[in-house]
Amino acid sequence: MTTRTLADWLQYIERIHPRSIDMGLDRIRVVAQALKLGKPGRAVITVGGTNGKGSTVAFIESIARAAGWKVGAYTSPHLLAYNERVRIDGADASDDALIEAFEAIEAARGDTQLTYFEYGTLAALWLFERAKLDLAILEVGLGGRLDATNLIDADVAVITTVDLDHQDYLGDEREAIGAEKVGIARAWKPLVLGDDDPPSSVLGHAYRIGAPTWRIANDFFFKPLPPMLDADGNAQPGRWQWREIGKRLELPMPRLAAPVQLRNATVAIAALRALKNRPKPLPREAYGDGIANAHIGGRLQRFERDGVEILVDVGHNPQAARALADWLRAAPARGRMIAVYAALSDKDATGVVEALAPRVDEWHLAGLADAGPRGADVDALAARLAGTAAANGARHADVAQALDAARAGAEAGDRVLVFGSFHTAATALASLARD
Repeated sequence: MTTRTLADWLQYIERIHPRSIDMGLDRIRVVAQALKLGKPGRAVITVGGTNGKGSTVAFIESIARAAGWKVGAYTSPHLLAYNERVRIDGADASDDALIEAFEAIEAARGDTQLTYFEYGTLAALWLFERAKLDLAILEVGLGGRLDATNLIDADVAVITTVDLDHQDYLGDEREAIGAEKVGIARAWKPLVLGDDDPPSSVLGHAYRIGAPTWRIANDFFFKPLPPMLDADGNAQPGRWQWREIGKRLELPMPRLAAPVQLRNATVAIAALRALKNRPKPLPREAYGDGIANAHIGGRLQRFERDGVEILVDVGHNPQAARALADWLRAAPARGRMIAVYAALSDKDATGVVEALAPRVDEWHLAGLADAGPRGADVDALAARLAGTAAANGARHADVAQALDAARAGAEAGDRVLVFGSFHTAATALASLARD
């Protein structure tokens, strides 16, 4: 029998199920039982929400590792390599480890058809259990209630934000979407909420099952601190404050850019503090070290080429675009602001462009025809954007070409922002890595 490579396995698991998304827990539960999977770590935190999930996971992971915990993190989607989805002790899973996990799943599944995401979730859980983790962090893929990660009972559930996205699966308004996302909460286990105004569906479900809620701006708070000057009058590195009743932490600013990252860091701290049975102590200094060192690709990731600042961001819905606009307003470019935008066909492209249009001087649109069934060519994207500021932007077949054109027309002091999806960010990062 020919041994499959990781690339072979990924091609195989993409086609084994007739649908790329088929929400539900029945299939994955059957295979998990056949694998005899137990709890993936001594403690489990599951992170759901519309935006900010990946960054919040990165902060939780970094703080816990700074405290000396052995941590596993399962995230999706990946940017450059599938291995990024499964991290143990800060290192991406090796090809051999993932292949071993997929082989075990294949031997156990029998006639059960699994989706690509279900295979990946089971592989992460299988590897985590064998690693004997102190903490497993699971990022929800889509929604919550019927997501494969909800197979596991979380000790702490987190909902970062609730906004419109994936309406075909989750509903057309925040109450319906919130009802799906809060499905990750468990009876009598803490639910941490990073939304200033969570839908009543979220709060009502938490109340009915007895899940104590930790709400931002109600139970825990954050604020930037005014800059301090040294003896020579020079401004010191920025600081911010995390606070709950009876507890204050003064912390360094995150390495991750954008004002929204303070909110994500705040939620991450609350999630760890809500954990009742901590596997190990969580010393005060771990918070600052973890916040300062947390990193995740494609979140306003910065490059400079010939005096031109290039930012790459995975933002793909109106809420994320509003956060980007806030950052651009707070940190304006010295020169022109040039946007390279490519979006999947099921996203609210108009809402995204309208949120950013006041901050953009020039638009470049790109196709994502190679992004699978949800991809689209550039003319289709331009048609969806009719009537917006981006509709008459330059059109390019793919992101790499659009980025090349934007850079060719940029001068020192200009800023190029490449955004719109994980596919967009991944192509841009690969292109920049070749420079």
